[in-house]
Amino acid sequence: MSTTAASGGFSEKVLSVMDGVEYRRIDLLEEMQDIGRIRSEAYTIANLLTLDGQPLIDEVDFDSHAYVFGVYHEGILASTVRLHHVTPDHRVTTTFSIFPDELNAWLDDGKSLIDPVRLAANPEIMKEVPSLPYITLRLAIMAARHLGADYVIQLSTPQHAAFYKRVFLAREVAAPIIGGSFNIPLGLHATSSTDTDVAIHTRFPFFHSTLEERSALFDRARGRCFSQAVKPTARQKPDTIQGHAARKLADLDR
Repeated sequence: MSTTAASGGFSEKVLSVMDGVEYRRIDLLEEMQDIGRIRSEAYTIANLLTLDGQPLIDEVDFDSHAYVFGVYHEGILASTVRLHHVTPDHRVTTTFSIFPDELNAWLDDGKSLIDPVRLAANPEIMKEVPSLPYITLRLAIMAARHLGADYVIQLSTPQHAAFYKRVFLAREVAAPIIGGSFNIPLGLHATSSTDTDVAIHTRFPFFHSTLEERSALFDRARGRCFSQAVKPTARQKPDTIQGHAARKLADLDR
């Protein structure tokens, strides 16, 4: 069975789960407490950071290029991620505390990045919904397209590196090290938006989205405001994807 055929059945299962999912962009401190709690609980279990048990909320959550999201499954907060749109003129993301040279090299070359950090999930819901990482990180794929980023980067533990390589066609940029305030080794991977966009969306149709969904999640014309539920649109007719990844898909299926 080809990789594409095998991923088709899996994608349909993920799409079925997404029928009960809503995304919310969390802009205001009043709505950040539940996000902070799920982060704190998940990071304590993973020994990722040394925390005092309080909700993990910091000033970078409110940076002008940061987008904090809650992912709700059947009305319950299931996971969260903070996406940074890092540009040559706006170099703000926690990944600088570990890999400043690698990030600055991209930015000095005029590239822009989407950096998903503060990824956390409710462990009980994660047991029931193992596709939750795909559904949560779908936001990073949408952000790269909507904001025109050149790369989506990933901080990953050694055991999660294979996931990013397989799903996001990421390449390793830096080997795992312990740095910043983190307690465990983290490596750096990167996905080229230009080179992989078609391949990723073709292999995993649940990454598709409409302009309307992306605008609802990433446009800030109204400034920061109370969150609004946004339903995934992967089942709707997607935007046309331009690129040359058909050849890459053929190579992957050999």
